[in-house]
Amino acid sequence: MDEKKELIKYFKELGLIVHTNTKARGHQGFFMKNRIDISKNIPEQRIVPTLLHEFAHYVHYNIEPKMNITGGSFEILFGEENPLFEKELFKVTNFVDENSLCVKLYEHKDRIKEKIKEYEDIIKKQYPDFMRSKPFKEFDKYIKKSEAKYLLKYDRVRIVTGFWKKSYKLITVSDIEKDFPDMSESFAAYIRLKSAQKKQSRVSARINKLQKYYKKPNELFARLIEGLYLDKDWVKALAPYTTQKFYENLKAGHYKYLQEVVYKYI
Repeated sequence: MDEKKELIKYFKELGLIVHTNTKARGHQGFFMKNRIDISKNIPEQRIVPTLLHEFAHYVHYNIEPKMNITGGSFEILFGEENPLFEKELFKVTNFVDENSLCVKLYEHKDRIKEKIKEYEDIIKKQYPDFMRSKPFKEFDKYIKKSEAKYLLKYDRVRIVTGFWKKSYKLITVSDIEKDFPDMSESFAAYIRLKSAQKKQSRVSARINKLQKYYKKPNELFARLIEGLYLDKDWVKALAPYTTQKFYENLKAGHYKYLQEVVYKYI
């Protein structure tokens, strides 16, 4: 019997319901109370690590029933609060799941930052004293009388005119020159700068949301178990203090059903 079948058999013996043919709510795996779902769309080599990840959530749930709501506690997991746990386990998380590095998001943010600088340079050709942190009075005076003011809030706007016989006009940030041929290059650049700043804020918010998710104790703990399976020596090197505490607690029986799984498969 291979590892996947052995693990599933053991999980079911503990009373867990295990599904391997679902979409796992859009994730590779999903755990809720006494049920583990593994996505049917993940590669074969990801099934065992994902099973271990979700089983770690089950083990954690058994010693901290509210962990799904609170995100878990290092004190309950390891017997103490120590900033080393988050620091070391986030390194393990970066090894286990490259998505936690947010590389594409940071690259996207850097590209937006470059565009903002380009737009700022265009504005400063005509208005050398322009500063992003201060009101752009010349622009504010112009925009009050222009339909382009709607583009300060939205990148695409449909303008409706007429009462009985309505007509529609679409204006966009990308087509400012076509939609507003009388607008100066500086003012068009300023609208695009404001649009880019909104995009930058959305990307930053996405990064912060992901970081918050990945740094929850319950997620860090699950990726520790996953990482120990993938490369135990490397994880010990990344998180020496945390792995030492983990194995001490494991030997003492703190993690209940996890002991048999770790000693057999990791």
